[in-house]
Amino acid sequence: MANQRIIEKKQEIVNEISSKVQDATSVVVFDYKGLTVSETNELRRELRNSGSDFKVYKNTLTQRAFDTLNINIGDELTGAKAIAFGVDAIAPIKVLSEFSKKHPALEMYAGIVDGEVVDINKLKELATIPSREGLLTMLAGGLMGIVRDLSICLDLYSQDLEK
Repeated sequence: MANQRIIEKKQEIVNEISSKVQDATSVVVFDYKGLTVSETNELRRELRNSGSDFKVYKNTLTQRAFDTLNINIGDELTGAKAIAFGVDAIAPIKVLSEFSKKHPALEMYAGIVDGEVVDINKLKELATIPSREGLLTMLAGGLMGIVRDLSICLDLYSQDLEK
């Protein structure tokens, strides 16, 4: 009977991982080995502030969850790995990338962004994209430039009509 309880508990964890992966816009697999407890807590806090979180699961259970979702991230699930889940596609990638610059023990391996499996090179590329707020600021600045140019043209046109 104990075996049945263990199997049910493992299936609950597989279902939890599957639902988190389905609900997340981005999922990042990274190596946390070598981080101290205080550094790990700092990373959790930074991820939480960005609307993300991370959790450590057994690799076999994670692989089983990925298999049920038909996701293949290759051989990345070996050794001590953690998984970051984010609602924003870029936020956890940026947090992990910035954190790894200060703490070289953290190393990203692979991820899933908008349902597409990406490797470390793509993760590094995505980490360079400005945040959502930064992109909105750039858009607003561009729109304000257009409005300013239009107002200058209209003013010049009205001055030309007065002559």
